[in-house]
This record gives sequence, structure tokens and C-alpha cells, in this order.
Amino acid sequence: MPVQAQAAPDTAAAAIDGPIIVTARHRPEDAQKVPAAISVVSGDLLDRSYTINTQALTTLVPALNYSSANPRNTAFTIRGLGSSVVAVSQANDGLEPGVGFYVDGVYHARPATAAFDFSDIDRIEVLRGPQGTLFGKNTTAGAINIVSRTPSFTAGASEEVSYGERNFLQAKASATGALIGDTVAYRLSGLATRRDGVIHNVVSGRDHNGIDNQAVRGQLLLQPSSSFRFRLIADYANFDSNCCTQVYLRVGTCLRPASRQYAAMAAAAHYAPPSTNPYDRLTDIDADLGVNTNEGGISGTADWNVGGATITSISAWRFWNWDAANDRDYTGLPIQLSQHIPSRQDQYSQELRIASNGAHTLSYVAGLYYFRQKLVGHPISIYGAYAAPWLIGKTTGANATPVPANLLDGYGQSGDTRFVTDSYAAFAEANWRIVPRLTLTGGLRYTQEVKDGAYDTTVSGGIATSSTALNNAKLSVLRPQSYTAHDSDGSLSGRANLAWQATDSVMAYGSYARGFKSGGINMSGLPLDAANNPVLTTAVIKPERHETFEVGVKAQALDHRLTFNLAAYRSIVANFQATIVDSSQTVALRGYLSNIPEVTVKGVEADAALRLGDLVLTGALAYAKGTYSDYPAGPCPLEVQTSATTACDLTGRRLAGLPRWTESLGGDWTIPVGKGALVLHADSNWRSGYYGDPSLSRYTWIDGYNLTNASIGYRLDSGIEVAVFARNLFNANYIQNLTIQAGNSGLILGTPSDPRMFGLTFRARQ
Repeated sequence: MPVQAQAAPDTAAAAIDGPIIVTARHRPEDAQKVPAAISVVSGDLLDRSYTINTQALTTLVPALNYSSANPRNTAFTIRGLGSSVVAVSQANDGLEPGVGFYVDGVYHARPATAAFDFSDIDRIEVLRGPQGTLFGKNTTAGAINIVSRTPSFTAGASEEVSYGERNFLQAKASATGALIGDTVAYRLSGLATRRDGVIHNVVSGRDHNGIDNQAVRGQLLLQPSSSFRFRLIADYANFDSNCCTQVYLRVGTCLRPASRQYAAMAAAAHYAPPSTNPYDRLTDIDADLGVNTNEGGISGTADWNVGGATITSISAWRFWNWDAANDRDYTGLPIQLSQHIPSRQDQYSQELRIASNGAHTLSYVAGLYYFRQKLVGHPISIYGAYAAPWLIGKTTGANATPVPANLLDGYGQSGDTRFVTDSYAAFAEANWRIVPRLTLTGGLRYTQEVKDGAYDTTVSGGIATSSTALNNAKLSVLRPQSYTAHDSDGSLSGRANLAWQATDSVMAYGSYARGFKSGGINMSGLPLDAANNPVLTTAVIKPERHETFEVGVKAQALDHRLTFNLAAYRSIVANFQATIVDSSQTVALRGYLSNIPEVTVKGVEADAALRLGDLVLTGALAYAKGTYSDYPAGPCPLEVQTSATTACDLTGRRLAGLPRWTESLGGDWTIPVGKGALVLHADSNWRSGYYGDPSLSRYTWIDGYNLTNASIGYRLDSGIEVAVFARNLFNANYIQNLTIQAGNSGLILGTPSDPRMFGLTFRARQ
């Protein structure tokens, strides 16, 4: 009964131990027989490599990139495509992610929900390229498909405790078994992780960017007959930490007057950062900092085998709550006192599909999908006593009106936002075996989406004045805005694929895929024109269209001890949706949505696994060249900005956020010793340099880096294991993401890497 995939073995060991079973096409299949680029990481490998969240997953999957200034400002890209994020901006609620994030068949609408730690995972499938036929929503760049471990009628349990430097403590536990004979089974799992912060505040004495989260998942499996089963899942996760901030990285210069650049402004304020070396990990921020977010939901999956086909229904409701306090000037100066946007999201989804059973000349999957999302927010910003000198200057206006130093003290914004999406889709895909070793696949999906947004903010506070010039200066920093926007769009997406099984161990394929991402609505405020009025024409952005051509080979040799896969692709994205910061604004505190006319990415990816007795080696290499193939009005690099700069032609320039080369190597060695085995694991990931901001300023270049993790342990045949682990074994220093500070003064902030951590783990399985 093809309703649940079997537990996936390690990606590496599967080269000889058996096939890697995936459900990338909504039916269990051997990954080596699926004509698409897929990376699979098993739950066991996640445990051995101490990969506890999606950020760490990028170490094992080179084509996956992750950027996050905090959980809300999280973005995934696959092959450089997806949804970019600017660290200083609010993650725009009106922008759909281009990389779909799915857990047990349920789409998660907000990328922030992917920031929580993994709990009791069977496997993770990373599908590269458009997945717009079978996956529910806007997966133009690819999909991260997480499959949790299912309940079993055989009793079992596992426990794990890890302790490491900086008071790192993680506990995991799970239990499963039968509740009612062979009809009802359960599974209960939980996780808790904490760690002290790694950035020290020299003023408050506190340590920032710590970890403190918990997750729990409960499942019931009802199987009243051999032809029907129902899986009920409820989960909850919480993240509450003194997080997240950045530190001084470097200072860039521009063409603005010297008095309005960082060196002169800092000198005038008698200010110096606690360190100019980001890897000292020191800050002096003076505003409140903290993240409090939680998410959860309930889903029901029913599978009914009707003989020639299986009917599947997936119903789900999920919620996400968010609140965070930030110091968005990242200095010890009282420029901004508060910045946060309490938010609540509720989403409902229903998928109904039918899939043929067994291997036949013609097989198929077809279905209907509905999704509704409602997201409300309350943006809050408050400025401090030194905001006016830093953001406006000593004078303002054509007549050089003097600016009181405390003009913006207490000046702030508050308001309400509301964003609603309704999405409807019908899809179908068929596989036709033309001859025994040649299969043609074709699929189509029609999606209709309706979006409505409302944004309403007011301003208050600061010094009351009758001066028009001073009031205009205040409005240039924050201006009340009130607008509504509506977008409705339908589009056809799909794919065609021809696969040739040349031998039992070698398959070649060629494919074409077309993805669609509906239009977006700017939900963080609109950019201003020369008169400081909102540009209403920017409220709605165009839909994104994505085309990818791909050819590939999947092969096994040496009696399946060697697995080798190779893929080459070319992707063209029209109206690429991105969050950018308007470089013409004095205060670039928030990003807004915009369309880049065309982006092109082409590349080659290879991965391999080799077993030599008890030693398993894995490797992956990816090359990607991304360019703004048409971008005549992009944000300007800092070094060419003047007081009147509005736009720069970035056509032909390199795509931001995409390393040209990425590589990963891994090894697992099991050495029998006594009544158990010595277990060694190591993985290493290298990425070349890339631009960390869409403006492509030379000051936003992030150098390449190598990250290596390792562990060594002893595992008894009884299931007990003790291991020593190291994260960032060689204590590599690198920048995870960066920000151009508000005011365009030239200050560049960065999030430094976590320093090396050693720890000890105890595991037990029954």
C-alpha cells in the first residue's frame, strides 16, 4: 500500500545497503529512479552530524543557502533562487517564499517557522528546481520536504542528551508503540535546546544570540483495515531568547558630504565601537533585545487504497506568533529605542489527490488544493535622543534650517497590518512508459490566487514644531501611511521529462519545468517619492515566472558500492521578486518589494557516495553562475551613492547571495570493537565568496569559508552510545550575513559565525 515511505537509510550508506526511498512525486520511489535533482538526508545522519536545524542543513546540501538575521528575517535559496532578504528590513509579510517548506505534506507559509530545531525526523528531501506541479504553493526554486518518523505498532523508544561549551544543553526523546492491538499506534517526541549567547554586550554585561527553544510532537496512527489508514499529528514549538544582533564589520565610503559619513558622524558623537574585529564578538547596543516566537498546528492525513489507486486527503491548520525587540542602529548611541512588529498568522490547507498504485505503462497523480492565510501585525518604531544628528544632520531643507539635537527624541510609529491570501489549484501528472526503458512524464498545475492587504500607520512624539522644514525632516524618517491593495492572478505551471533507463544501474534524463509565484503586496510600508509621499504604484508587484532546463545522469557501479549523480541546468526567472532597500532614502530602515525584470542562473551539480568496507565516503560539488540579466533600475552600491542617487543599472552583474562554488565532504567509519563499535563521523563544507546585499557594493562582499564538524563515539550492541562531538572543529571565522546600517552612513554590520564548540552526547535506543 503506497501510503507511507519506509524509513530512509543514510544517504551515504544507501549506496550498498539499499535504495533511498523518497516521496518527491507523492508516491514511494527509489531516489535513483526519480529523474530529478534530489538531495536526501536521513534522520540518522542528522543525529550523527548534530544537524539540529535547517541552517545547519546547508552544510550537508551544497545547493541550499540560508540567510537569517533573526527567525522572522529568514530566507532560503536553492541554486541562488528563492526569496532574498535584507537583514535590516522586516521580512515582508506580502512576499511568498520561493523555496517551499513542507513538513509531513503540509506547506508552511512563513519562512520563520523553518528556524526551529528538528525533532524526530525520518528524512529530509531537498528538491532542486521548480516543483510547481505536485507541491502546493509557489515552489519556483525548489522544496524542502521534511518527513517525521511515523508511529509503529512495535514498541520502541530513544533518548539523547548532549552537553557542550557555553552551557549548550540539548535533550531529545521519543516513544512509540501500539495503543489498541494492530489498529491504533502512537508516537510522542520532544526536544529542548539551550545555549548561552556568543556576542557579549560590554555595557549590559549580557550575552546575546543565545538559543532557547523547545518542541513537542504527538501522533496517532489509525489503521482499521489493510486498505485505510489515518495519521493525526499535533505539534508545538517555542523559541524565546536574548537574540538577535550584529556587530561592527567594516566601514564603507560614498559620495555624500564627508560630514554625513560614518567617520565624521561617529567622531562628532564621540563614539567608537567596542571592537572593529567582528570575531571578538562584542557589542554595545543600548536598546532592548529579544525574540519570543512560537508555532504549531494539527494535521490529518487519510490514505484509502481503492485497488488501482490510493486516495489521499491532507487537512491542516497552523499558527505562528512572533514578537521581537531590536536595536536597529546596532550601536551604543540612542538612535533607535525600539523596533518590533508583533504578528499572528493562521493558515488552513486542504489537499485531495489520487495516485495510481503499482508499476504500469501509465501511472498518474492528480488532485485539488486549497490554502488560506491570514496574517496581522502591529509595527512599532521609536527613536531616541541622538536620532536627529545621526539620521538628519545639523541642518535641513533648502534654507539650511538648524535641526534641534532632540528633534526625534520619542518620535515613533505604530499601526496595524492585515494580509489575506486565498489559493486554489488543480494539478495532474502522468508517467507514460513508451518502451520498457523509456518514460515520458508530463504534468500541469493551474493556480488561482487572491490577495488583499491593508497597511495603516500613524506617527507621534518628538519635538512639536511649527517649522515646515523640521516637520518635513521628521516625515522623511517616518511618515504615516494608509493604503489597501488587491491582487488576483492565475497561472499555468508544469513540467515535462524524458527519462531513459540505459541499464539497471544507469539513468539519463532531460526535463523542462515552469514555475509560478503569484504577485505580492508590500506590507512594510511603501517607498517615498521626492516629495516624501508614498509611491502607491509600488503597492503590488508582478507575479514571478520561472523556467528551468535540466539534464542529468544517475548511476551506480561496483555492485552498488558507488553512487554517482550529475545534473546541469539553466534557469531563467522573469520578474524575480526581491526585498530591496531604496538607496535614495535617508533612513533605510525597512525594505520593500520589487520586481527584477530578469535573473539567470546556470550551473552543474555532482554528488557521490562510496562504501569501502565499514568506511563510507560522500561528496558533493556545485557550481552556479547567477546574473541579473536585466536590471536597469536596481539599488545603488554604497560607494556611488550621493545625496540624489535613485537607481543604478545592475544588468549583467552577479546575483547576490549566491556562492559560485560550494562543496561538501563527509565520512562515516564504523569499527567493530568488543561488544559494540567505534563510530566516527566528519563533514566539511566550503563555500566561495559572494555579495551579501542586492546593491552589490564592494563593502558587502562576504569571503568564502570552510566549516568542519566531527564526532567520535562508542556504540554498544544494546543500543547505548557515548560520543564526543565538535561543531566548527577548526574554529573558522566567517560572516553569516550582513547589513548596511540605517542612514547610509557607511557602517556595515555582520553576524559572525558561532565559535568552536566541543561537547558530549549520551544516546540510548530501545
